[in-house]
Amino acid sequence: MAFNDLLQQVGGVGRFQQIQVTLVVLPLLLMASHNTLQNFTAAIPTHHCRPPADANLSKDGELEAWLPRDRQGQPESCLLFTIPQQGPPFPNGTGATEPCTNGWIYDNGTFPSTIVTEWDLVCSNRALRQLAQSLYMVGVLLGAMVFGYLADRLGRRKLLILNYLQTAVSGTCAAFAPNFPVYCAFRLLSGMSLAGISLNCMTLNVEWMPIHTRACVGTLTGYVYSLGQFLLAGVALAVPHWRHLQLLVSVPFFAFFIYSWFFIESARWYSSSGRLDLTLRALQRVAWINGKREEGTKLSMEVLRASLQKELTMGKGQASALELLRCPALRHLFFCLSTLWFATSFAYYGLVMDLQGFGVSIYLIQVIFGAVDLPAKLVGFLVINSLGRRPAQMASLLLAGICILVNGVVPQDQSIVRTSLAVLGKGCLAASFNCIFLYTGELYPTVIRAVTALLPETLGQPLPDTVHDMESRRGKPRRQEQEQRKKMVPLQAAARENVL
Repeated sequence: MAFNDLLQQVGGVGRFQQIQVTLVVLPLLLMASHNTLQNFTAAIPTHHCRPPADANLSKDGELEAWLPRDRQGQPESCLLFTIPQQGPPFPNGTGATEPCTNGWIYDNGTFPSTIVTEWDLVCSNRALRQLAQSLYMVGVLLGAMVFGYLADRLGRRKLLILNYLQTAVSGTCAAFAPNFPVYCAFRLLSGMSLAGISLNCMTLNVEWMPIHTRACVGTLTGYVYSLGQFLLAGVALAVPHWRHLQLLVSVPFFAFFIYSWFFIESARWYSSSGRLDLTLRALQRVAWINGKREEGTKLSMEVLRASLQKELTMGKGQASALELLRCPALRHLFFCLSTLWFATSFAYYGLVMDLQGFGVSIYLIQVIFGAVDLPAKLVGFLVINSLGRRPAQMASLLLAGICILVNGVVPQDQSIVRTSLAVLGKGCLAASFNCIFLYTGELYPTVIRAVTALLPETLGQPLPDTVHDMESRRGKPRRQEQEQRKKMVPLQAAARENVL
């Protein structure tokens, strides 16, 4: 509780916390846009094969004569008659067909320009469209590992500054990519930097907030991300050209990069790194901003050494990611949290990254997916604050799993039922994300923080700063149980004597 007491002394939730938390979470509005951007920049419009160059398309019925029809009577997307067919267009055609060799004609009514239409990512090249999104997610994975490790070594502030700049540059370069491989490379770099922003945003905010406000900060962060989904739907509708849309959601990160230089580094991270002088300076700056100058002047190196003696003695030499596997308590947490992250992320992105598959307007479904987050995260917040993190995490994942499993057996033609189940499942997964971001930051010690039923509860618990803190927390319930049993022995003996 020592560091939490210091935070209360310099103002608790004062002007500094309000300003910095707001500025740190603001970029998450556009992070949501980047995560699901390809729903719009890589949308697949209706298309069919382009007839040979010598075909006289100005002649009535000439175009239709080249196009085979599917069972619904619509032109095939990837086949062309070898010679034009005369007479009514029967399903599947009556003549020999071949793949499109002269390119495609796209319906530009809804999507005038996407990476699909620019680089013909359809038919035999359709997998390349998925490759672009997969490489983005590979970047997210690499960024979580690389920037999570660096944040524990170099600090949260430095990594946020770097990540904002990398997102701005890579996102802008993707908007001007001359070909598909270059586009994929810059999308991968964007994924890396956005993962770093996500991790360090939550970590920096949690480490500057008192215990009783952490759930509020986590919920606020989640709501900002949800508002970003509404923003993406509106911006994508107003700016349908993929290059302009890509540029529009990337350029603001230059502004985030500029103002991030004014962030104050986590004093908790300073103390866990043994930099007591920088810890004192950071706390005094916060006290001055919060209007607590007198309290700030009372702080000194001697006061910090007395208050943070345990952190200073136990934290040194333990800031290694290998502790995740070497320490039994952390190994247990690592495997449990990794399973939670995989399950939540796999299901969440599986739902939100192919909006065209629902058969309704992708702009409408984007808004609906954003809207369901609002009540879902509110319910999650209430459960987190009243019952604890573990029940919230378990319930949200259980309900999401039920929705997804039921959706898998609903017939394809019942689109309303399938969409409703998907929306409900997405809301539960959003609540799960809210909880797991908070849970991870609270469970891991400060020195390796940037990395359910078996997880311990953290409601009202101070943040662990060292690996020893984590082991002590895990052993504390067992010791309490043993002490309780010892107390019960004489009581049970006295009860037996009374009976006799």
